[in-house]
Amino acid sequence: MNPNHCNRDNGVVTTALLLAAGKGSRLYPLTHNTPKCLTMVHGVSILERLVTNLNKQGFKRLVVVIGYQEKCIRAFLGTRAGGMKIDYIFSPLYATTNNIYSLWMAREIINEPFLLVESDLVFDVSLLDGMRYPDRIAVACMQPWMDGSTVTVNQSQHVKKFQNGIAGTFDEIRYKTVNIYSFSLSSWHSITERLDQYISAGRVNDYYEIVFAEMVADGSLSLEVVSFDGKPWYEIDTIGDLAEADKLFLADNYETKIPSNITQHAVGMSKPFFQHANSIEGGTITRSLSGLRSLHKSNSLSLKRIREANIKENKSIGVIHGTT
Repeated sequence: MNPNHCNRDNGVVTTALLLAAGKGSRLYPLTHNTPKCLTMVHGVSILERLVTNLNKQGFKRLVVVIGYQEKCIRAFLGTRAGGMKIDYIFSPLYATTNNIYSLWMAREIINEPFLLVESDLVFDVSLLDGMRYPDRIAVACMQPWMDGSTVTVNQSQHVKKFQNGIAGTFDEIRYKTVNIYSFSLSSWHSITERLDQYISAGRVNDYYEIVFAEMVADGSLSLEVVSFDGKPWYEIDTIGDLAEADKLFLADNYETKIPSNITQHAVGMSKPFFQHANSIEGGTITRSLSGLRSLHKSNSLSLKRIREANIKENKSIGVIHGTT
């Protein structure tokens, strides 16, 4: 057990696990030579926004499961980001496995309560306020553009049941899962035991929600819901998603303030990913777009071209209101 990051099950969570091993094929050609998490949302990458938010919330450790274009992520983050120590787990089977396998890969390196977050999410930093305590799940009221797993909620504001997908008719109100969870150490131990069973059975292409659903159903996992309504967030899977997220997170409204002691390890790269900007506070860091584009030509597809593309998805603005 890591004594530097271990909290009691009811303490504040200071470790985050980021799953960033996938290829992001639905964002092609942006992800042709670039990991999905380095895709730009109005001039700031998804990963930079995530790291900034975690720093602002006081996280001390970030564990990243990497696979596709893993060297780019290592070069981007280095070994420290502000007040956070960065650890990496390489998933050699990233091309043929799903997120259940990435989560299982973290079973030995994480021995403390932690926040689980996917690397394709952008969200307002304040939305993490309710996720700093263990055994919680971020949810939002259903919108027409949403897909993926949903949950029903009981009167004590805990997950009653997971639903796979949004099809079908249900008597109870369903809420969309945002793919952010927090777990106590005891819950994590129970989850890893169940993950072992799935991986041993060869079920490496399942989603981890299947495990969570099974455990909620049999009473071995309890998750309190945290509403993500009322503040902007978006899950980016497609070019259409990226265009919508770009509208939500305008550069003028988002300033990255990663502490100035961030360490970069972009060995052999001609230009840094970050460059310090002169500011009154001395801690503002701006994104080096030219350096990113010179390294990852796939990001040269401008946001203007994205908007002009023939996007079949017609998603609404991702500010969601009114959960109970």
